Amino acid sequence: MATPRAYLDHNATAPLRTSVRAAMEHAFAAPVNASSIHGEGRAARGMVEEARRQVATLVVADPTNVIFTSGATEAAAQALTADIRLNGERRSPSAFLVGATEHPCVLSGGQLAEIRQTIPVNGNGLIDIDALKDMIAGEAVPYVAVQLVNSETGVIQPVAEIASLVRAKGGYVLCDAVQAAGRIPLNINELGVDFLLLSAHKIGGAQGAGALVLGNSTLEPAPLLTGGAQENRRRAGTENVAAIAGFGVAAQEATAEADTMTYPAIAKLVVETTERHGLADRLHIFGKDEPRISNTTCFALEGLEAQTALIDFDLRGVAISSGSACSSGKVGASHVLAAMDVPAEIAKCALRISTGPTTCQADVQLFADVLDSIAAKTAARPFNPKTNAA
Repeated sequence: MATPRAYLDHNATAPLRTSVRAAMEHAFAAPVNASSIHGEGRAARGMVEEARRQVATLVVADPTNVIFTSGATEAAAQALTADIRLNGERRSPSAFLVGATEHPCVLSGGQLAEIRQTIPVNGNGLIDIDALKDMIAGEAVPYVAVQLVNSETGVIQPVAEIASLVRAKGGYVLCDAVQAAGRIPLNINELGVDFLLLSAHKIGGAQGAGALVLGNSTLEPAPLLTGGAQENRRRAGTENVAAIAGFGVAAQEATAEADTMTYPAIAKLVVETTERHGLADRLHIFGKDEPRISNTTCFALEGLEAQTALIDFDLRGVAISSGSACSSGKVGASHVLAAMDVPAEIAKCALRISTGPTTCQADVQLFADVLDSIAAKTAARPFNPKTNAA
């Protein structure tokens, strides 16, 4: 009999939806080059355009403003360019201002790295609005990047407020909505952003598909990949029809879930478990004082090293993480927690639990049982904050 496992790392990648698998298998059943003009090619084109409509609906955008990419990282790379045209005229940013807790694919600055400045955040990970105002005050065309939902803490940024400030200065706003899609309602018009990033595999689609969504039909970032006329000449290369078709189905289901999905109260469970073992004064739940998405809980228990805890959870059948999957294969310091001024000895204890549509009560119970056992062992060990909280 197989040992039961609980997958609680949906922020890294979500399980492939059954409906997505079916859509992809259908696409794989015939030749699928969407650039061909014969019947098979037109059928493939139909799949791509249907997916474009479905992804556009997810974020309430015009389908013509959806550019399919290989993922959010490529979408970010295309958006982070000085070669931006508005109404046909080149209008380059004078500075690139990026939140300190952004995903590394945005934080790096892409082609704007030389004019990159970091916007500080407060202790809960929210953008310092006053600092941002000062930073954009003297800029002719500020370009600001802000993540709607942080992948590690689940903290929700006031994107619409930030976008209003930047747009009033005649600037651009990029919003990484990867972790928000399917979890909270998304409307690119209400957010007021120019560029929005999406990734299929975060909402139950396949890895290898994503999108850059434009907030303005007259806005054109220079193509990152050139050499072909695909994606209305905005992204060269034969479309990954099967992955895109699956992306569309995942987006369609995620659109409905954003209004109806409820998630297990993991944070409450963590608090109750640590209190039961007398560890309440050693527990830190990051971002707990600000709006957070309910599927994500990032916490640290002083005296419980993340590296040890991850192995323990995994051996007992629970898959969780210590932070963003961009640091795949290692347990290292979190730049998100560092930006929030979390002491290194506490940040090294950080664990992230992220749930999704497939999370069931049995998953939660297994996590609870393992956490209870680990907390009991942690409480039984001698603890000195200065030496043991590594």
